[in-house]
Amino acid sequence: MKKDFKKWNDAKTEIDKSSKRLFFHEREVWWCSVGANVGFEQDGKGKEFTRPVLIFKKFNNEVFWALPLSTKIKEGKFYQTVNLGDNFPRVAILSQLRLFDAKRLVDKAGIISKDNYLKIQKAGIDLCGL
Repeated sequence: MKKDFKKWNDAKTEIDKSSKRLFFHEREVWWCSVGANVGFEQDGKGKEFTRPVLIFKKFNNEVFWALPLSTKIKEGKFYQTVNLGDNFPRVAILSQLRLFDAKRLVDKAGIISKDNYLKIQKAGIDLCGL
């Protein structure tokens, strides 16, 4: 599938111009303008190039680390189950942890339990060898 980097660049330009930053917390799942990315990096879809992400670590009101989510269920040390309580299977992709600006947030999708978050957090720390 051919990626439309021009459309993403136009969308990203508009996001960057915005002064809007939504209020967010760790453990929340948000639709986020992730973009059209290179190679095997997770892409967003639709007009706003969005995909759901889990807020993994909030640094301040402007930036956070997030884990892209996928409904393509895989197992192994790079994937952890995310349960939003809706019986819809999804995983966090630990290997694709990245920094985002809050301007990219579009819509809150839910929040995961503290137990689910702690399990994902431990798996992320273990993956880094810390």
